[in-house]
Amino acid sequence: MPRQLLLFANFGGPRNLREIPAFLQMLLTDEEVIRTSLPKWLQDFFFRRLAKKRSFQVARDYALIGGKSPIYEDTEWMAGAVAKRLSLPFLTFHRYLSATHESFIEEIESTSAKEIVVFPLFPQFSYATTGSIARWFSENLTEDTQEKLRWIRSYATHEKFISSHVGCIQDFLEQNSLQQADTYLLFSAHGLPRAFIQQGDVYQSECEDSFHKIRAHFSFAESLLCYQSQFGKEEWTQPYTSTLCKQLVKDKRKNAVCIPLSFTSDHIETLYEIEHLYLPIIRGSGLNAFRCPALNRREQWLQTIGSIIQEENTCCNQMLIRRKK
Repeated sequence: MPRQLLLFANFGGPRNLREIPAFLQMLLTDEEVIRTSLPKWLQDFFFRRLAKKRSFQVARDYALIGGKSPIYEDTEWMAGAVAKRLSLPFLTFHRYLSATHESFIEEIESTSAKEIVVFPLFPQFSYATTGSIARWFSENLTEDTQEKLRWIRSYATHEKFISSHVGCIQDFLEQNSLQQADTYLLFSAHGLPRAFIQQGDVYQSECEDSFHKIRAHFSFAESLLCYQSQFGKEEWTQPYTSTLCKQLVKDKRKNAVCIPLSFTSDHIETLYEIEHLYLPIIRGSGLNAFRCPALNRREQWLQTIGSIIQEENTCCNQMLIRRKK
């Protein structure tokens, strides 16, 4: 009987164009992601219709990156690779891939493991990411299974996580013959509504902590922190990546590299949004623009995950759930 089971938790992504409507519906009806004063039935009705409407445009975006998101396959592969190194069984959970949920529940409820160590592929904690998954578990898993969950809450400033990011950036600069003194480093994190921060979400502060730790290794470059992927009309964490891209000036620096700070795997926000929306803006100012890949399947990143898991600095599921007012 295994003492531990590893559980890798991520958002998931459409595995083909047909899954896009269901994926968007799950995302847009998540009350941790979109918070309104509407009754839940009315909010669900409205955002289901919006998901259906947006799915056509989103399908065109996904078509430009191969017709699917690589995040599902990457999560599965990384979970298997790390579990093999640690000689432990594993499961994966994909929050917005509803087609995977039934089999996930069956497997996790039938495990004989005494502990389930949950590794979220979100370095910085937010109630809209890690917290959303914790709430889903609280609503869909039995109490006995919930009591087994041991979450790694976040690892925004973990020494080995920082080293993994630094190594990825250093390799990219070297591969593209980019000198720090000639280069802007734009660390782009996923945005969050400003209201979420005002309500106590620590996500922005943890992004800033990661940013300062990483930038210290690139003292000759000009490093900037920004936030992308805004949705709706309310104010989000700033500065916005789109705005910052327009403000870059070609003077002594002639290059700009967009670096995904809060994304550990490449997906629509990096492969489409950065590549097709932001880099053209930078190039319009006469700068050479590049996208640094996410950590993905890098060997150093796999070693880092294993090290963080083995430290067993964990908390229970209930501690990650936002109290609704």
